[in-house]
Amino acid sequence: MHKLAKLAGVAVLFSSSLSLGVFSQELTVDMNAVSDTAIGDRVGTVVIKAEGSGVALAVELTGIPPGEHGFHVHEKGSCSAALKDGKPVAALAAGPHYDPDGHKSHKGPTGEGHRGDLPLLTATEKGVSVTVLAPRLKLADLAGRALVVHGSGDNYSDQPENGGGMARIACGVIPQK
Repeated sequence: MHKLAKLAGVAVLFSSSLSLGVFSQELTVDMNAVSDTAIGDRVGTVVIKAEGSGVALAVELTGIPPGEHGFHVHEKGSCSAALKDGKPVAALAAGPHYDPDGHKSHKGPTGEGHRGDLPLLTATEKGVSVTVLAPRLKLADLAGRALVVHGSGDNYSDQPENGGGMARIACGVIPQK
């Protein structure tokens, strides 16, 4: 009887561990400052977890200028500078916003545009410490892509270009699972 109870206990622990593993799956992204010449120092992390039918992104950043900042998932897993019109641009190698459905429009995190739009980040003198939700994304969509923080806000439209997000100031590559 004692052996049976131990086996049952082990089975429950094993089963619980498997269940917790499924629900606690997360991706941690190291975010670095970026410029047109280099990938700079680490400025924080973003921890991405499954949340309901989407994902939650716990953003912890320092050294980000106070104010509003566009926040996006970009197609490619690179934070390197690349050339645009013959000039280097910070984190341009991350490519365009994630748009698997080919909408080619900015409509915000809950709109019918591309799925790369994430909720706006607002930095204080201390940085950014917030969890935002992206209801249209799954963990599987994100692995191997880049997260980018822009130098100013985002109006979730196509005018001005990129919703007004301007320069890319921080970037992190989302790890493969």
